[in-house]
Amino acid sequence: SLQSLKINTMWLTSALFNQMIDSDNTMFDCLEYLLIGGEKLSEKHVEMLQSCNKDIHLINGYGPTENTTFTTTYEIPKQFISIPIGKPISNTTVYILNEEKLAGIGMPGELCIGGDGLAKGYFNCPELTAEKFINHPFGPGKLYRSGDLARWLSDGNIEFLGRMDEQVKIRG
Repeated sequence: SLQSLKINTMWLTSALFNQMIDSDNTMFDCLEYLLIGGEKLSEKHVEMLQSCNKDIHLINGYGPTENTTFTTTYEIPKQFISIPIGKPISNTTVYILNEEKLAGIGMPGELCIGGDGLAKGYFNCPELTAEKFINHPFGPGKLYRSGDLARWLSDGNIEFLGRMDEQVKIRG
C-alpha cells in the first residue's frame, strides 16, 4: 500500500485517479502531493478526495507528450467552481492563437506551446512535423500547435475547452 511504502508524492492519469477514488476515497490519505493529468479532471472525483483528505495538495498537470509531460500546472484550492489547467511551468511559453493572432482574455483559440521541453518533431514524419511544429511567430525556435482549444482567464490561468479535432484520449 502507499502508506506502508511511505509514499508522499504521486502522479496519476485522470482516468486512473477516478477509478481509484471510486474504489476507496481514503487510499491517498498518506500523500502530501498528488499530481493528476492526461485528460480533463472530474470535479466530482476531486471533491470526493477533498472531502476526506483536507491536507493534500492536488495539482492539475496539463501537457501533451510533445512537450515533456507537463506544460502547465494548477494547484486546486479546497473550494472551487471549475478546475483550469493553470499557468506555464518554468522555461515554457504558452500562446493561445486565433488563426495566427494572439487571443485576448476570454477568447477561445488553439493552445500553442514553446520552450525548453518541446520536442523537435515526429520521428520519420516530416509532413506532420511541419504541420504541428511551426516557426515561432513571436520569437526564436518553434511552437507546437496542440490542437487543444483553450482561453486565458482574467487571473492568468488557462481554461481547457476541448479539442479542435476529433482526437479522443484513452486512459491519458
